[in-house]
Amino acid sequence: MTGRAGFVSLIGRPNAGKSTLLNRLVGTKIAIVSDKPQTTRTRILGVRNYEAAQVVYLDTPGIHRPLHRMNVRMVDAAVETVGEVDVLGIVVDATEAPGRGIQFVLDLAKKAKGAAFLILNKIDMMKRMRLLPIIDEYSKKGDFAAIVPVSAMTGENVERLEQAIIDRLPEGEPMYPPDYLTDQPERMIAGEIVREKVLLFTRDEIPFASAVLVERFEETPGLLNLYCSIVVDRESQKPIVVGRGGEMIKRIGTAAREDLERFFGTRIYLDLQVRVRSEWREDDRLLQQIGLGPK
Repeated sequence: MTGRAGFVSLIGRPNAGKSTLLNRLVGTKIAIVSDKPQTTRTRILGVRNYEAAQVVYLDTPGIHRPLHRMNVRMVDAAVETVGEVDVLGIVVDATEAPGRGIQFVLDLAKKAKGAAFLILNKIDMMKRMRLLPIIDEYSKKGDFAAIVPVSAMTGENVERLEQAIIDRLPEGEPMYPPDYLTDQPERMIAGEIVREKVLLFTRDEIPFASAVLVERFEETPGLLNLYCSIVVDRESQKPIVVGRGGEMIKRIGTAAREDLERFFGTRIYLDLQVRVRSEWREDDRLLQQIGLGPK
């Protein structure tokens, strides 16, 4: 029997839980996660091999109204996948009332070439009696191959989603080797792990205005040396990231190093510097460095 293989894109509004779902579907953490919107900035590919199928999942930046060149490219990265994949997964936060932003995403889904699934996420945060009316409401908003409620956080109903996706994929041979996990370069993953900790520990105004550049990535026997710059766009933000007596940047570094050692399976030397680059979100060269270069 020929197996199945194909591409599945996860799209949706910021903070719908797409990255948490990607990590759950792939079986390991390849996308950083935060409760801050617009955490994912580039398209992230993750491969999962099942008994008779290979699924290539694509996590995409949240679709929002872009205010900077960076955000324009983020939204483009998501929209471009809509007409290219075999299955489109529209991830919606089931705890939020549908508004104009969600409707914009649902309208985009009409351009899908493959089956469109509506994935109602975060059902662990709501009473089940609310679920059926929400499913009914969304069923009137589009022509979906399936509406699947899940919890990416707990894994509830994710196996059902996986089987529904596999059933919709075309027959074909695997597109990637069995041990292939993601298209993200190790350097990019390292920078994103550091940025996740910046998002976790700093104040609300920092996340949108920060980036992490891996300036040096040096592998030696038993040790990986990483030299990273945390980039902010205002002088007033630098002391927030550094903290009193360097407390905040030490906290960021300690947490990041633990995750980095877990991911890379080796000891990590991590050097963090904070740099101010005004208007960096409009800087083509820097955007290129974080994976958002011009097409």
